[in-house]
Amino acid sequence: MLAKVRSCAVVGMEGVIVEVEVDISGGLPFFAVVGLPDAAVQEARERVRAAVRNSGFRFPGTRVVAALAPANLKKAGPAYDLPIAVATIIATGQAPAEADGLVFLGELGLDGSLRHTPGILPMVAASHEQGFSRIIVPEASAKEASLVDGVEILPFANLAQIAAYLNKEGQPLPVPINVADEEYIPPEMTGIDFAYIKGQEHVKRALEIAAAGGHNVVMMGPPGSGKTLLARSLCSILPPMTNDEAIEVTKIYSISGLLPPSTPMMRQRPFRSPHYTTSNVGLVGGGHFPKPGEISLSHRGVLFLDELPEFGHTLLEVLRQPLEDRVVSISRAQGSVTFPANFMLVGAMNPCPCGYFGDPVKQCTCAQGTVARYQKRISGPFLDRVDIFVEVPRIDYEKLADDRLGEKSEKVQARVTASRKKQLERFKGTKLNSNADMSAADVREYCQVEESAQSLLKAAMKQLNLSARAFHRILKLARTIADHEDSDIIKAPHLAEAIQYRPRSLLM
Repeated sequence: MLAKVRSCAVVGMEGVIVEVEVDISGGLPFFAVVGLPDAAVQEARERVRAAVRNSGFRFPGTRVVAALAPANLKKAGPAYDLPIAVATIIATGQAPAEADGLVFLGELGLDGSLRHTPGILPMVAASHEQGFSRIIVPEASAKEASLVDGVEILPFANLAQIAAYLNKEGQPLPVPINVADEEYIPPEMTGIDFAYIKGQEHVKRALEIAAAGGHNVVMMGPPGSGKTLLARSLCSILPPMTNDEAIEVTKIYSISGLLPPSTPMMRQRPFRSPHYTTSNVGLVGGGHFPKPGEISLSHRGVLFLDELPEFGHTLLEVLRQPLEDRVVSISRAQGSVTFPANFMLVGAMNPCPCGYFGDPVKQCTCAQGTVARYQKRISGPFLDRVDIFVEVPRIDYEKLADDRLGEKSEKVQARVTASRKKQLERFKGTKLNSNADMSAADVREYCQVEESAQSLLKAAMKQLNLSARAFHRILKLARTIADHEDSDIIKAPHLAEAIQYRPRSLLM
């Protein structure tokens, strides 16, 4: 007997409806899964066999073949356990074949229980787009699944409950509330409070401007000057994510298997800090079944690269395209997938291998050529994509010993959030979320410069030998500074501050 049910596969960030067919025929006991399954799908044979028996059903002792269509699409992950088990029960006549309007998603335990399954959110969204409005998911994944509007989520705890529902012997469990419609409660502040960072007021100002517009930052200074501390404090001043941003980030973490059942929706902006020994695949994403890398996991948040020159030339160069396009495309022989990568890059570096080149107190022990080679690990095209370059000097004893606290992150965050609200209002009806997202055409439309400031910009272009990309980045940064000062037009002081943040020749 043949039975058919529907499930869903994740390809990159998108879902594809998968038809699961189970055929039972005569012959010796045999159980095969076909349709380009990975190891996790192949192992579903043992999980399904045990789950069906331990749920009180009969598993056929003959030839069983489960086919996952389309056959040319690679299948990965444990989400096919439930549809294979349900189709097996239907094919043996233990449940009615009335599952045409349902989509089944979930991993099975050996006792028939349903477990939280990665990738539920994009699979539910894809099912809804394909016209399916009733989706069966594990109880543990129900809140995540309910983020998609217009879908009837049927959460179950085990396989026996699903069979009872199909046999009209029971009712589905209560549908969870839509998490996206809950009253928004801002997440607790994470990171180090600005108030506890001594000195470095100019760096705090630079980070505040960067947070207000989503700009990239590189900090350079001697060891112990507070670069890492300042970078980690950035989370405390970033504005809360909008619901649309939160759902985007939640999808990425769901696909990556990093979304715990207790956190159905990501509310805090991500902060990722990979070690400099990470691989290209770990940073950008990829693999046999492509998964998001660190740059996608930091989408709508911060990617912090400590000891920036140690990442190596090749590793940094692969960041150039995502920094410009805000997406990363991964091509393989089977096809290509695209992951979002709209992140703030924050880098920290020493000026030389020993760390004290240019330090007024401790003498540098590096040869001039060594310093030059070290700093040239950061290429010109990479620096051209950095909006803010700021030096972090040694902190004086008087500032370290001062018991007075600085301005709290809460106040800084309020200013940053106000600037972001102005940008969201300006870009209403577009896909832009911040000034850093603007293209050259957007810069022409939204970055109006005061006539008296045009000469300053012209002089900077000539004296600093700025590229066209740098020209547009200065205007975007100046637009953020103007927003921060509640100005509708870019004035000379806004341009002057934006220009002084430009990366210059590191060997000064």
